[in-house]
Amino acid sequence: MYGHVEKLAEEIQKGAASVEGVEAKLWQVPETLSEDVLGKMGAGPKSDVPTITPNELAEADGILLGFPTRFGMMAAQFKAFLDATGGLWRSQQLAGKPAGIFYSTGSQGGGQETTP
Repeated sequence: MYGHVEKLAEEIQKGAASVEGVEAKLWQVPETLSEDVLGKMGAGPKSDVPTITPNELAEADGILLGFPTRFGMMAAQFKAFLDATGGLWRSQQLAGKPAGIFYSTGSQGGGQETTP
């Protein structure tokens, strides 16, 4: 919404791309809020990073997920995306893929201390 996680992701992508043979793609999850609500929240302009679908996760060799937090919880948009991946887990399409997470808050005391 405000770009801080995207900036972190861009830096991680640069680091991954510096390894020979590694291609790192940036994606964003679908927005669940209306333009009206986003405007009232002071959200910046929408990034031109492509929007991912759950099935695209199955095509990756590895997955690094980044998301903002608020009060120690992931953003609702990210949770909705993860909730949509149930079929991938059920069919074992994500089994054996290396994965990691990173997260950030937009302010000091915004949940870092309680985010797993």
